[in-house]
Amino acid sequence: MGEAADGQVSARAAQGSRHTPPDTRQSAPDAEGLDNGVSGDAAPGDGVPGDAVPGDGVPSVAGKVAVVTGAGSGIGRAVAQALAAAGWDVVLAGRRAEALAETARLLGPRGSDGPAVIRVPTDVTRPAEVDALFAAVRDRFGRLDLLFNNAGTFGRSAPLDELSYDDWQAVVDVNLTGAFLCAQAAFRTMKAQDPQGGRIINNGSLSAHAPRPDSIAYTATKHAMTGLTKSLSLDGRPYRIACGQLDIGNAATAMTGRMATGIRQADGRTAAEPVMAAADVARTVVHMAALPLEANVQFATVMATNMPYIGRG
Repeated sequence: MGEAADGQVSARAAQGSRHTPPDTRQSAPDAEGLDNGVSGDAAPGDGVPGDAVPGDGVPSVAGKVAVVTGAGSGIGRAVAQALAAAGWDVVLAGRRAEALAETARLLGPRGSDGPAVIRVPTDVTRPAEVDALFAAVRDRFGRLDLLFNNAGTFGRSAPLDELSYDDWQAVVDVNLTGAFLCAQAAFRTMKAQDPQGGRIINNGSLSAHAPRPDSIAYTATKHAMTGLTKSLSLDGRPYRIACGQLDIGNAATAMTGRMATGIRQADGRTAAEPVMAAADVARTVVHMAALPLEANVQFATVMATNMPYIGRG
């Protein structure tokens, strides 16, 4: 990845910012999971929580740095918008440079004293590119406070006996291996930095609890995400690294468009399902991210109120 203009950086693009070097910088106190659709629901300033009010016990997020994977569209884009609106410096990561540029445009212009937004095109299935992403974060900002581990894919919906090995592996590579690689790189950064610590929020799914028909690869990886979350939470305790998981149901993105027109149900019927705005997912992430590291939302569910999840089957 070569260095580019207009906020797109490589692992060595350590341009000037409002951050001081790590040894002197002051620290603040402490659809169903589908994330690749296009959504512009979370506009900056759209009532998203996260701005600290003096004396309310909520730590300031000024100067704190967040990485959002899968930031080129859907839930990732909405979360990036909400974090920037709340005052976070945001690093946009995703495979498609043009989609990241559009997300950055939607975040609006950033003044020299306001939150920074940079773009680092990254394929999370490639270890070298993941390493370059987090090297770019360290070079530019000197630390990392939040990873929203969001990049994922549903893959091909097919009967179990017709699913090819390549179809299976493609979903595992993104949803599980990619999530692991990003979590590992974030963990290393958070463990080594001073002050030590940070937070990882994994994008889970209601499929981690109740599968849809013909979705074995997606469902298996989202169950695995829960194991990843629990292990990260345990292993992060000595280093002030908190990890939580957000299980999402029917956020309105391009990839969940079929929910509104009709999707196969457990009894074989095809039925339309309610959806919710991706901005509502983003509000939940901002709340989780704004907590002091002494507190953690371990697991949360945000879903379209009337979708067939409770009692489905």
